[in-house]
Amino acid sequence: MKSEAVVTNTVRYHAVGRRKCAVASVSLRTGDGKVMVNGRSWEGYFPREAWRLLVFQPFHATKTFGQYDVDARVVGGGLTGQAGALRHGISRALLLASAHLRPLLKKEGFLTRDSRTKERKKFGQKGARKRFQYSKR
Repeated sequence: MKSEAVVTNTVRYHAVGRRKCAVASVSLRTGDGKVMVNGRSWEGYFPREAWRLLVFQPFHATKTFGQYDVDARVVGGGLTGQAGALRHGISRALLLASAHLRPLLKKEGFLTRDSRTKERKKFGQKGARKRFQYSKR
């Protein structure tokens, strides 16, 4: 039995996206629109519709929906942060795939890393901002 190796000339574009504590490593290649997140389909990974819409915003903004396959590895944070990190990573990978998409992605704000993170709890307080109630007597 003779086995033959199938050689494909597909180019992969790698990018990293971040949001809150989540980091998404995204691999983009030309295909028919399949999206895999941590080895699972995107529908199974993101159960809420808001998360699903967030992930595909770069494709809708650039009118490239269904032209690329996405394989992503997402770690850290919650699902909202992971969806935002995936959006950031997909946007950066699309930029590597075709540089003429930059004005569209920049205008929508997809290339900017959302740097808002949770503020740390301070000692002698209940939380980051909340304090214990003062009692004079």
